[in-house]
Amino acid sequence: MNLAFVDWVIIGVYLVFSMGIAVYYSRRAGKSTSEFFLTGRNLPWYIAGTAMVATTFAADTPLAVTELVAKNGIAGNWLWWNMLFGGMLTTFFFARLWRRAGILTDVEFTELRYSGKPAAFLRGFRALYLGLLMNLVIMGWVNLAMVKILSVMFPGLTFFGIKAISLLGFEFPAALLWVGMIMLVVAIYSSMAGLWGVAITDTFQFIVAMGGTIALAVIVVNVPEIGGVAGLKEKLPEWVFQFTPSLGEQGSTVGGVLTTTVAAFIAYIGVQWWASWYPGADPGGGGYVAQRMMSAKDEKHSLFATLWFMIAHYAVRPWPWIIVALVSLVLYPELDWAHKGDGFVMVMRDYLPAGLLGVLMAAFLAAYMSTIATQLNWGASYIVNDFYRRFIRAEGEEKYYVRVSRITTVATMLISLLITSQLNRISGAWEFIIGLSGGIGLVLILRWWWWRINAWSEIAAMVAPLIIYPLIHFYPEEISRVFPFLESLLEFPNSLFIIVPWTTAAWLIATYLTKPTNKKTLHTFYRRIHPGGVLWKAVAVQLPEVESDSGYRQLFIDWIAGCFLVFFALFGFGKIILGEHLQGLLFLMIAAAAASVIYWHLSRVGWEKVGD
Repeated sequence: MNLAFVDWVIIGVYLVFSMGIAVYYSRRAGKSTSEFFLTGRNLPWYIAGTAMVATTFAADTPLAVTELVAKNGIAGNWLWWNMLFGGMLTTFFFARLWRRAGILTDVEFTELRYSGKPAAFLRGFRALYLGLLMNLVIMGWVNLAMVKILSVMFPGLTFFGIKAISLLGFEFPAALLWVGMIMLVVAIYSSMAGLWGVAITDTFQFIVAMGGTIALAVIVVNVPEIGGVAGLKEKLPEWVFQFTPSLGEQGSTVGGVLTTTVAAFIAYIGVQWWASWYPGADPGGGGYVAQRMMSAKDEKHSLFATLWFMIAHYAVRPWPWIIVALVSLVLYPELDWAHKGDGFVMVMRDYLPAGLLGVLMAAFLAAYMSTIATQLNWGASYIVNDFYRRFIRAEGEEKYYVRVSRITTVATMLISLLITSQLNRISGAWEFIIGLSGGIGLVLILRWWWWRINAWSEIAAMVAPLIIYPLIHFYPEEISRVFPFLESLLEFPNSLFIIVPWTTAAWLIATYLTKPTNKKTLHTFYRRIHPGGVLWKAVAVQLPEVESDSGYRQLFIDWIAGCFLVFFALFGFGKIILGEHLQGLLFLMIAAAAASVIYWHLSRVGWEKVGD
């Protein structure tokens, strides 16, 4: 298929506008690493929050949602909707603390909170583990999704007449070469403009991406083959439209709808969201979410940015994807399970007129570029600030480190393309990450609230899953033979009931067998963060002049209200879209009541102004 001239014009205008933003902010970003990585800590909440949302809207996200809906109906999305619980915890308990910390990256937190050589080792290890290894793999998955999109949209695609290039043992098909060209554009504007340019471009790209997917959903649900929402509901079985999973004895489907065991349901709703690390849904915040919180103007903007992120990410954005996914089930019933995600792209290709197709391609480019831009900037911040500057060259001018950051950004982009060429599939990646980080989440939460957590606690929590997860994943039959009572717990997510207790025991033992963080570091941390709470009492009594935080009961109420707000808004919008207006309005009224509880409290908070 070939795009019309008007489609190419639209795509070209989008790219030029994105680069124009980068050029505009390039001079400001070059002043210092604080400007390059944190915008000089001056982002308003609506820009910071929208940038978070844009980053989590990757090119592969609509395809993944399509696969979930195809397999288990709308209820299949609970595999990621459950992460809202952790996100709301971050919003009310951690967002203001991250801004208050006054650090450049969340990895730098380790030497603010811990002391000695273990703290230094942990900082360097996390910088390379997250900023290099995990970051490159994540970008590889996102690149692979974009390759898939281009391959479906343009069968027989060539790169200036070339079908593929072999270089140093790596195979680069034409679609990957085009992704490399797009990524080069992203690397250029990301390295030029720093987080200011990335955040503003993300906001623009989010508007393009959301506008395009909403237009796609409205158009395709009304094509003659579908006949509107009423026709869609007639052509698909009733179970597809169920919002919540059913509980059963087998982890399978009954009538198609997602049926999960009680144990698996508890694992998702009661364990996963607080126990495991996952990009964009870190317990206690972290990664690029922490970066946006730390770049906000003050604590108030940090909290409101994260709250807007939760609302937009979970309640607003999913429905255009879900509607198109449902339409694709009707239009392409012949697709096998391995290619159900292609249905989203095929709907675009086959049913959009010239002009609108260009808008949707620009929307996918926006989704892809916003994610890659953030990953490049975020990863470079770890490598430069927490490894290179900390351990290799500590003395240097700010402009020198900005230059190193720009070089690192481009180098990371090139390496990620090599990794993409070696990847064959994306499925199961989220299970791998969640399983391999099972149990670390509790340490990432408690390090803010319990003085006794030390660097060895976090090191043990990172290492313990690396030992148990490979055994469960690669040797389930051998484990079942020796420990038959564990057989039902060896598959994900039930395996979390093994991994999390194992990891928790490991870090608790490490905590009590090693010395606490030294008194000077604890006092410095408490004076700056003053988190309060009973688990800091041993330190608080030594610093009576420090006014600690309080009001945790109200924050807990806000957390519950925030979950009600988002889930009932999500279901309310869905019911109205699907024609069940009365129930939808009732759900939205509950969401509004929850919002009023949050507003009542936050309007009475004495916000602490934080300087740079």
